[in-house]
Amino acid sequence: MEFQERLRTLRKEAGETQVQTAAALGIASRHYQKFEAGANLPSFENLWALADHFGVSVDYLMGRTDQR
Repeated sequence: MEFQERLRTLRKEAGETQVQTAAALGIASRHYQKFEAGANLPSFENLWALADHFGVSVDYLMGRTDQR
């Protein structure tokens, strides 16, 4: 599973919209939408924030492991 698919799945499991997730991270909603679309990859700072927000490891988000 690719990064954007895992990100979308985690967001939906959390019951959040893209706008809500972006607000929680302190980024523009369009910027977050590009993560889910696969158009942009997050910076290290945003990657860590996403992992913390969804309670998973960075390795899980990046597809290096299936263990959350």
